[in-house]
Amino acid sequence: MPSITLPPKENALFKRILRCYEHKQYRNGLKFCKQILSNPKFSEHGETLAMKGLTLNCLGRKEEAYDLVRRGLRNDLKSHVCWHVYGLLQRSDKKYDEAIKCYRNALKWDKDNLQILRDLSLLQIQMRDLEGYRETRYQLLQLRPAQRASWIGYAIAYHLLQDYEMAAKIVEEFRKTQQTSPDKVDYEYSELLLYQNQVLREAGLFREALDHLSSYEKQICDKLAVEEVKGELLLKLDRADEATEVYRRLQERNPENWSYYQGLERALKPRNVEETQKIYEDACVKFPKGLVPLRMPLNFLTGEKFRECLDRYLRITFSKGCPPLFTTLKSLYHDEEKVSIIEELVVSYEKSLKSCRMFSQNDDGKTEPPTTLLWVQYFLAQHFDHMGQHAIALDYINTAIESTPTLIELFLIKAKIYKHAGNIREAARWMDEAQALDTADRFINSKCAKYLLKAGLVKEGEEMCSKFTREGTSAVENLNEMQCMWFQTECALSYKAMNKYGEALKKCHEIERHFVEITDDQFDFHTYCMRKMTLRSYVALLKLEDVLRMHPFYFKAAHTAIQIYLDLHDNPLCDDNKESQADSINLTDKELKKLRNKQRRAQKKAQLEEEKKNAEKEKQLKNQKKKKEEDEEEIGGPKEELIPEKLVKVENPLEEAVKFLTPLKNLARNKIDTHLLAFEIYLRKEKHLLMLQSVKRAYILEPDHPWLHQCLIRFLKGADNKGLAPPVQTVLKKEITRLFGDCDPKTYNKNFLSKHASSIPHRVAAAKMMVYLDPSSESMAAELASALDDSLSGRSIKTCTEVLQALRDGSLGSGQQKILESYRMSCHALYPYCLAFMPPGYQDNAVITTNGDLSSGDHEDMTNEI
Repeated sequence: MPSITLPPKENALFKRILRCYEHKQYRNGLKFCKQILSNPKFSEHGETLAMKGLTLNCLGRKEEAYDLVRRGLRNDLKSHVCWHVYGLLQRSDKKYDEAIKCYRNALKWDKDNLQILRDLSLLQIQMRDLEGYRETRYQLLQLRPAQRASWIGYAIAYHLLQDYEMAAKIVEEFRKTQQTSPDKVDYEYSELLLYQNQVLREAGLFREALDHLSSYEKQICDKLAVEEVKGELLLKLDRADEATEVYRRLQERNPENWSYYQGLERALKPRNVEETQKIYEDACVKFPKGLVPLRMPLNFLTGEKFRECLDRYLRITFSKGCPPLFTTLKSLYHDEEKVSIIEELVVSYEKSLKSCRMFSQNDDGKTEPPTTLLWVQYFLAQHFDHMGQHAIALDYINTAIESTPTLIELFLIKAKIYKHAGNIREAARWMDEAQALDTADRFINSKCAKYLLKAGLVKEGEEMCSKFTREGTSAVENLNEMQCMWFQTECALSYKAMNKYGEALKKCHEIERHFVEITDDQFDFHTYCMRKMTLRSYVALLKLEDVLRMHPFYFKAAHTAIQIYLDLHDNPLCDDNKESQADSINLTDKELKKLRNKQRRAQKKAQLEEEKKNAEKEKQLKNQKKKKEEDEEEIGGPKEELIPEKLVKVENPLEEAVKFLTPLKNLARNKIDTHLLAFEIYLRKEKHLLMLQSVKRAYILEPDHPWLHQCLIRFLKGADNKGLAPPVQTVLKKEITRLFGDCDPKTYNKNFLSKHASSIPHRVAAAKMMVYLDPSSESMAAELASALDDSLSGRSIKTCTEVLQALRDGSLGSGQQKILESYRMSCHALYPYCLAFMPPGYQDNAVITTNGDLSSGDHEDMTNEI
């Protein structure tokens, strides 16, 4: 159908529709659409129909919007407006590939339309179609060579394509057009110069970058960045003397920055430990109050020199009262010799301070204040906690609390010790004590909430967080709005531990949505950063977004969700009604009446809760509606609500698990768990080649991992399947022979066990596979897994808990009750504070409340009982 040209009056109305859309005055825009479409001559005007659809989409009426836009497009296929609008509609639904196609169609009918080209370039950079982005930016540069965004966008396209020299030339050509006075402070020009320098450095043109920095140094506002970059460049160009001067200036500016000392070390090139130590001794003379020159030598010194330097450092920090001291020294704990020196020194301080208030009996009579002893005990509590000696750690922290019962940090460490000792409930109780000392401290509040969630007290954790969330909305909703992912991650893990899979999946999907939102938020920066010239930050943002799902929050959420979906596949949920009917058949009349009364009470309670929730929702909806009417705009439609009951009753759990797995395979391929989870999914999907791919990738990372061994045994056994296609069988046989030789699963398991006979985690993996391959070997397997000899490595609360669980769930054979109880008692003797190894019935009684009370009695009684 040919395009209909609007007469002047209707054309003026159409322009007003466009203005209303741009200013988000959607209701006014609909009025003007109605005025044009009510005229019989223009009732099928394609561009007006399309604009009406676009406006309705902004008001959340998606289906009507699509119908109108498609109708408008059918009526005017040669209209760039209709294609552009259809692209905007697709973009709002995040169908970016479809939107790009629409924009390209629009450009066929109006190839020089600036707005369409800009929108296309935004989508191309969003989708990382860098070649297409470069072409579009070149078109924009040709059309608008006077606009700086045209030049900058074109330069960034080459930069992202790693053609650094071309990017540097484009920026230089643009820079020449900028008329700026050398004395004038121009932040945007300064940022342009720093970006240009970054491009030169990434191109490997270090000499040119240094010359560029020297030429424009006066016009760059960020003087610290200039000095730091200059130091790096001088080191790369091997101009050590000049680099030394730069790093000495930087040290004077900030004597507590570690990187400046490392830079100075690289510049001076010391030949031995003595020369390296001399650098720090000179710094100590120059900066007598500096702690970094005292701390840095501890990394490379050993023996008596290490002891002397450590002694000096510890005395100063303990006298000052430095709570993060243990964190600062934690990186030294990989060296056993250094750990024993630290322990010996600090224990001697504690004894001496108790007896004569001095660090040593041989001191000159200078006494220390009582707080010094307090910080020494605080440090020792952390030290012994890290070493796994929880009873000694508790003795030190209890002594410190007795002397100063108002110091929050002491309660914080006591809670941490209980957590590491395996008693998260007691840890939560002490963290609540810490929180009660300062209810206005957001950090302590968050820590307390986290511990409560770990203890399975989700409601109490929510109440704790509500002290700092916005009034008028529930804490959970507010934390979700604020993308508070630590809270949602802990909730997901807590719900998973309680087998509330629906609630756990809801939290995992909320975290997934946050990452989608963060990715979509790039749109705002594509134009803003080029306008404001924050180009270094913009490029850093794009690089961050490319690896966004490497973040630990996403990995934890994905890991949790995949495990739940695997469990849902293995153990599908039963229909509650069928289950209750089956149970009621075997009940007497009296028992049936009792059950029905119980069900009615539960139903009534659930109904009251539902009514309360609905009332709160209605109130919130009214407030939202009022706000929207005041703003005269609504952006997009409502998001699909995450309902736990629906999430847990998903038709194909494995397909949902794959959605979480895909980003991990791309971005977390260096973590073995990614490939082992992939194997577990593909095992259930019976995808043998993908299983092979997963175990091969995991094998490259850590060939002796216990979980990988279990995967390999199951893979080897499953590869014997005669029903596989001949090409698949050929590939599997070839790869298995290459990886494992001619071993059968039993021999491979036996060889693995003999290789790792002294490691508990490996023994457990081999024992599980022993039962899997031959159920008659369960007694030998249980004995093998439950060994706790001191000669065995890898003994920890986590490993022992896994063994206990395996004895319970039948992974090490059925009917292991006798061994289970014996093993629990042995573990309880080793880890007396751990809840998992407490006597049966104890855990049910020791429930805490958020005011810090133990419902089973006094805390002292519990400690004595342990």
